Amino acid sequence: MSLTMKHLRNILIAVDESENAKRAVLYVRDLLTGLEGFHISIITIIPEPSEDYFASDDEKSLWIEQTQAKAQKVLEGFRQLFIQGKFREENVATHIVFKECISIGECILDEQKKRSCGTVVIGRRGISKKEEFIFGSTSNKILHSAKDCSIWVIE
Repeated sequence: MSLTMKHLRNILIAVDESENAKRAVLYVRDLLTGLEGFHISIITIIPEPSEDYFASDDEKSLWIEQTQAKAQKVLEGFRQLFIQGKFREENVATHIVFKECISIGECILDEQKKRSCGTVVIGRRGISKKEEFIFGSTSNKILHSAKDCSIWVIE
């Protein structure tokens, strides 16, 4: 598959509320400030818990509402960093993705394909070797599974 120039200029930044995510956002902002033609999609993936995780539908609805409000606040803060960096508002979008995920890395790559992004940017979480062995590493999963895009892992 040949990447078009438009595809290359769509950048997906996968974030959570960590300092590593903020560093990734600031890196991209500082690198691209003053350059025209880039579209930034800042996303957060929220894995849907299994149906039996909640005692009731009301409990599930409350959890979704609270989780979404918290994620929206984080995303809007990151979006404002781009706006303050002189990016045009229409070129910076935020997305909350509630999705059943086998792995966060796979969900991020699904969003990369869906949004036709030529670059995926993630912050490195800095987990221990033991944690990485047990749980896997999102950045490693993305690095080894990505196709037709570039990956920036920001430390």
